[in-house]
Amino acid sequence: MRIVGRLLRINLALWGQLLWWILVQVGLLRTHESPARRLACLLERLGTTFVKLGQGVSLHREFLPDDYVHELQRLQDHVEPFDAALARSEVERSFGPIERVFASFEEQPFAAGSIAQVHHATMPDGRAVVVKVRRPGIRRTMEQDIRILRWFIRSVLWVIPSARRLRPFDLIDELARNLVREIDFRQEAMNNQRFGEIFRGSSEITVPAVIDNLYTDWAMVQEWVPGRRIDDPALAAQGPRLARALVEAYLWMFFHEGVFHADPHPGNLFVREDGRICLHDFGLVGFLDRGTRLNLVAFMLAFAQQDADWVLDAFLDLGVLAGHIDRQDLRIGQEEIIRDYARRPLGEWSFGEVFLRVMRMGHGHSMRMPHHLLVLMRAMFLMEANVRRLDPEFNLVQGLFTRAGAVMREAEKASPVVPVDRLKFESLLLARQAPRNLGRMVHELRELAQGWEARAWRDERGRPRHDPSRRLAAAVAALGLYLASAWLLVQHSGGAEAMGVPLLPTVGFAFAGLLTWSCVRKE
Repeated sequence: MRIVGRLLRINLALWGQLLWWILVQVGLLRTHESPARRLACLLERLGTTFVKLGQGVSLHREFLPDDYVHELQRLQDHVEPFDAALARSEVERSFGPIERVFASFEEQPFAAGSIAQVHHATMPDGRAVVVKVRRPGIRRTMEQDIRILRWFIRSVLWVIPSARRLRPFDLIDELARNLVREIDFRQEAMNNQRFGEIFRGSSEITVPAVIDNLYTDWAMVQEWVPGRRIDDPALAAQGPRLARALVEAYLWMFFHEGVFHADPHPGNLFVREDGRICLHDFGLVGFLDRGTRLNLVAFMLAFAQQDADWVLDAFLDLGVLAGHIDRQDLRIGQEEIIRDYARRPLGEWSFGEVFLRVMRMGHGHSMRMPHHLLVLMRAMFLMEANVRRLDPEFNLVQGLFTRAGAVMREAEKASPVVPVDRLKFESLLLARQAPRNLGRMVHELRELAQGWEARAWRDERGRPRHDPSRRLAAAVAALGLYLASAWLLVQHSGGAEAMGVPLLPTVGFAFAGLLTWSCVRKE
């Protein structure tokens, strides 16, 4: 019966919101209340699952209006704490009797979120700590709410079939996966420890340590790190230094580590007495593989050079293509964005905003935005907002180019030259990827050689007659081998040699020659 009551409550609330919005849109109802604010308040009343739903949907700036993004991202600050006795019970279920684990434990929480609340405590050795406790029964409630939400969406699609273009079930699947990760404190503790290693010894950034491996699925103990929120007016004098430190930390995470703190709103960034920025809450973490990082650098360089074709290619290389696109239409749109930014001072450039505008331009053009890029864009927007608040004069583009240059130097094996045009960029990638591509080609050539006769066509007299398409394939493979071997030869430094001759390029040229001979020989 409980799920029936919950089903009725959710459906009445959501259908009521939808009906209210329709009446406002057609002019039958006048109101001074913002539809975005009304929706945020409704999700807040429906509980944790819907709070997280709102936060998850707020990532999709490519189709969501800015006022909805703003209201839905504020949901994290408006959640009531749960009963202290329940919190105590959850802690004891995780670690045993509180009196044996802690010298003191404050039952009144000092912070509460949609998934957990936080209590002050003291360890027997005197260390001040905080205890993060998950809301009791949250997993069961979330699973139940997800099922109800799916039923609701099916009913909406039956009434409004055109809503299918928003792919609502994809959003729900994405939400469900992220919720499972966010409510798992074991995963958060491991994230916390990973970032602690990344910034170990840093003079600018710190991460609160997980205490004595005290963590379970539903509770976690961390060191207490006092400080001021990064948006505290009392820190105004330190603004420029803090802005530089924050940018450097995020660019290091983006372009070197490939993992980043994805929720840098001011409530998760505190400044310690020693001036270091302390990162809190690792429930939401983003990941970027090396290919994505290089493509992101290409996107930034292309935009800064005002090359619309390169911008489009780099954007598509990030994995946003979901079907056929009209390149001409998209290129014209990107040229408009580029011209707009060309008139602005560099200090006003925002790569988060650029990325958003390109995303919105691609919406409806067979493009989709992978979740890891949505998380990246959210982190970029929040980071930039903090930086501009700390130091309005900070030149973010210059900081990005500093890190982009470091990435390219790594690709060039510490070459002091930082390439800035497309030819050099693409050539460097070709040189770096050449060994892997050559290995793949050699493997395919070996398979081709082993089965050549078995796959050959024979005429009526039994003589082999090779398929012309195979000649074309061999020609393409030969061309690739020639290019890859040439670049390996140019980039050769200390590789394997035979009698002073670079071995790998020589083998590549030899195989390319064999393929060429197979293309031109008479049958």
